[in-house]
Parts: sequence; structure tokens; C-alpha cells
Amino acid sequence: MPALFHFEVHTPYRLFFSGKVESITLALSDGEIGILANRSPMTAPVVCCILYIKDEQGQLRQAFITDGIIEVTEIKTLIMADAAEWPEEIDTERAIKSKQEAENDSKIATFKFEIDSAKARLRRADYRLRVAATREKDLDADI
Repeated sequence: MPALFHFEVHTPYRLFFSGKVESITLALSDGEIGILANRSPMTAPVVCCILYIKDEQGQLRQAFITDGIIEVTEIKTLIMADAAEWPEEIDTERAIKSKQEAENDSKIATFKFEIDSAKARLRRADYRLRVAATREKDLDADI
């Protein structure tokens, strides 16, 4: 049986996840990282991404998270993110609308900060839609 570690995800509004896990995978500002039990302590910035959680039963779950920070200690691994959503919490129509608006804004943007803002919004909407798509696959499998 793989080694487990305690993992938590907090947002300003709620405790999003708390439990024992085999591993997590997510994006940091300098690339993707996988965390396993007994990893060396570290702290790093997290960027908007899909968070993969392999739980204690070996099931892989996905969630959307926004920018934040990860802290790995001997006691637990903690992510503090601005927002986090499970596939069933994502409003697909809103995400599609946000993606379309960001695409339109990126086409008419003239200043670098406008282009960067549109790209960031586009990336957030794209990740949300990818995570929401896992819900659709789960629903198809149940039928």
C-alpha cells in the first residue's frame, strides 16, 4: 500500500478539501510538480491549474484551483488558493461565456496588461471547462 499524507486545500471562503491522499499534481509558477508522502519541506507559488488528487482509495479526482501558495511540511501539505471548484460545482455556461469574452478581449486588446489579463481569463475559463468535462464523462459512464 502506498504511503499516505494529510492534504488540505483552503480558500478564503471554505475548507475545500481535507484528507489523506497518495499524491497530488499541480502547476507551480515554474512548472508542474507531483507531491508524494515524505517529500522535503517547501513553499512555492501555485498558478491557476487543474489539481489532480489521488485519494487513499487510489481514485483520481480533479479540481480547478486558482493562484495561491503551497506549503509542504512534515505534518501536512497545504494549498491556500483564491478559489477551488469540483467538476460538479462549475457552471459550464458561465465558463463558456467567460472564455468567449476573454477571446474577444484578447483580439481587441492593445496594451500588454490588457493582453495579459485576457490571456489569464482565457486560461482560467479553459481549465474550468476541462474540469467540468470530467463531470460529463462521469455522467455518461453512469448511464
